[in-house]
Amino acid sequence: MTLSRQLPDAWETFMPEQTADSPAHSAGEGGASAANREAFERRGLRQGGRGTPGPPDTAVKILGRVWSAPLIVGPLSAPARPGGELAVVRAAGAAQLPCVVGAFAERTFAELGSATDVPPWLRTYAFRDHAAGRQLAARAEDAGFGAVLLALGSRDDVRLKVAAPANLAQEGPWSDVRDLLDARADWTDVDRLRAATTLPLLVAGVRTATDAQRAVDSGADGIVVTSLDALPGIAETVAGRCPVLLSGGIRRGADVLTAVASGADAVFAGRPVLHGLRAGGRAGVAEVLDVLVRELGAAMTFTGTATVADIGPGLVRTGPRPADAAAPPVARPLRRTELHASVSDPVLDTMTFLNEITTRYPEAISFAPGRPYDGFFDSEQIFTHLRRYLNHLEEQGSSSQQVRTAMYQYGPTAGLIREIIADSLRADEDIDVPAESIVVTVGAQEAMLLVLRALITGPDDVLLVSSPCYVGITGAARLLDVAVTPVEEREDGVSCADLEAAIRNERARGRRPRAFYVVPDHSNPSGATMGPQARAELLELAARHGILILEDSPYRLVSPGPPLPTLKSQDRAHTVVHLGSFSKTVFPGARVGFVIADQPVVDASGRTGLLADDLARIKSMVTVNTSSLSQAAVAGTLLAADGRVSELNKAASAYYGDAMRATLRELDAHLPAERREALGVRWNEPTGGFFLTLRVPFRADNAALIRSAQDFGVIWTPMTYFHPGGGGLHGIRLSTSYLTPAQIKEGAARLVRFIESESARTT
Repeated sequence: MTLSRQLPDAWETFMPEQTADSPAHSAGEGGASAANREAFERRGLRQGGRGTPGPPDTAVKILGRVWSAPLIVGPLSAPARPGGELAVVRAAGAAQLPCVVGAFAERTFAELGSATDVPPWLRTYAFRDHAAGRQLAARAEDAGFGAVLLALGSRDDVRLKVAAPANLAQEGPWSDVRDLLDARADWTDVDRLRAATTLPLLVAGVRTATDAQRAVDSGADGIVVTSLDALPGIAETVAGRCPVLLSGGIRRGADVLTAVASGADAVFAGRPVLHGLRAGGRAGVAEVLDVLVRELGAAMTFTGTATVADIGPGLVRTGPRPADAAAPPVARPLRRTELHASVSDPVLDTMTFLNEITTRYPEAISFAPGRPYDGFFDSEQIFTHLRRYLNHLEEQGSSSQQVRTAMYQYGPTAGLIREIIADSLRADEDIDVPAESIVVTVGAQEAMLLVLRALITGPDDVLLVSSPCYVGITGAARLLDVAVTPVEEREDGVSCADLEAAIRNERARGRRPRAFYVVPDHSNPSGATMGPQARAELLELAARHGILILEDSPYRLVSPGPPLPTLKSQDRAHTVVHLGSFSKTVFPGARVGFVIADQPVVDASGRTGLLADDLARIKSMVTVNTSSLSQAAVAGTLLAADGRVSELNKAASAYYGDAMRATLRELDAHLPAERREALGVRWNEPTGGFFLTLRVPFRADNAALIRSAQDFGVIWTPMTYFHPGGGGLHGIRLSTSYLTPAQIKEGAARLVRFIESESARTT
């Protein structure tokens, strides 16, 4: 076998889903490989003179050791075959190259360290139990490792199931090792790791010159950059004070030379190595490394460089190739790496993926969309609602000109219909607040953005969320660079004891918890409802710790039976900011929401206003105002029902309640207690709302969803979408609101067949 003839440029095609291409993958750099490939393709090498006789010298000295080439093997987050980890370490050592192994290695550090005379490196994480992180670093040091690497940012690249972790003292097994980790690693974790080990420390996820300077100031012995385009500027900032390494997109020896010419001291080779492992085991890895080093030598010969130290920026050319010199100039396309990191966040892609699946499999029955059943909507009613509101304005004494202005002009930023909303809240929810404490928004999503922008003032401010949670709040936080700390729900919902522990932990880390987001009634996605005692405890805890509660309850008034009191109706200390929406109770197309923000705000002169006033100021720079026509349609609907949305939605609430009960009945009929006990399947039984959740014995990810839609004709939502801290790998969310009884019956039967089949695959 000649493996080098089998190595395509698109290594990604052959890689297992859980394998990260870059040691900084967890820092939100999942797109680094593709972006760097495009950047490498825009660059070429300049041919040099004959150079010195003989083959070029590819050796480098980094971190006090000589390597055969400026290459680091790995990282190994999930070997592609049993025993592959040890095979890669040995192949790397034989090639006189360092290899990066993960904290959750299948072999002990002692075994891996003794397998080669080139010390491996440890890729570690920010552990919730700080002692565990110190213990891992100490074991790596004792085993003779050469360095330890920590990536800033989230740890979304960890998707491993570990049955018997070799290097941790904690007893397993764990269904998801992410339970052991903090959601993100930050500079505090860098400082903690620096103090815990004498090994050279490398900080990955460095995106800017500012990051690089801070890493050096924190005592880092090296930094890992994920953008080839950003590399020269960062290398200039570092100015030789520590090695600068590039990760992502390395496929050929010419790429290695290009990276070094752009300022890197060495590069990571991840995907090529793992492809070699899959194709030929240790021999395959050895051949991949040999090919990369030989190609680097050929590139050095082409450019006339005798040693790696001779490689400089003058060897790389960018822009059009000579053959294209006469072509008209073409605008350079924007690159994803130049945009805000949120555009690459998986949270922003979840609904897009579901829509694609729905479009691809139109015959499938979908339990995914959490939208109202539109059989209750009458198109002509919109005109009736508008006319009712216009009549209301005239009855209140508005002239024809004033009515025309209200409909055709922007209108007040805080909203036209605040008084009508305030009256409705008093009548239906026993929430008695002045109209001026309300800001009418473009759906509840804008309300979330406004509140987060007002409350979060710096990088040390933290938003706590009940997890699993609605993706809208985590998406808004991502757009605003707001740190999110999840507080995991228990079987009976979020625990105030867990919330208090999270608050204390954040403060111990020097951070300031500002608010806690929760959906107390029939939450999306879990369907859980907070009990009366938990509500009282939450209000007391918020007042005692000086944090705000962001209450979001869109499903209360479309659920059967009398709802529990809202948190806001019991709020005597102004600790609750209430987020509201008419999407479920009136109609989604109106896109009208609101926020109650009656918290007093004192300015520098001692004058007191309301938080709502500041939210309106922010809104004036975002959407300016909420559509006057949409506000009029909602107001007309509220006026018709005398403000009692619950009365307006009696028929809809009954329908949704019947749909939920029918779904639970069908699941129970197809999977009776004894059978689901044997399979390890269970579900909750919400009394209202649109959602319920199933726990299944297999990995309920996007790949499983595709199999479900394609082979069984049923679509659902993976619970992983709703866990900002990771988790939910075995969870399925079902939405019951949009389906007819016949669809529920058939859909449940298809879903159970899928569960039975998928469970059999895992045994």
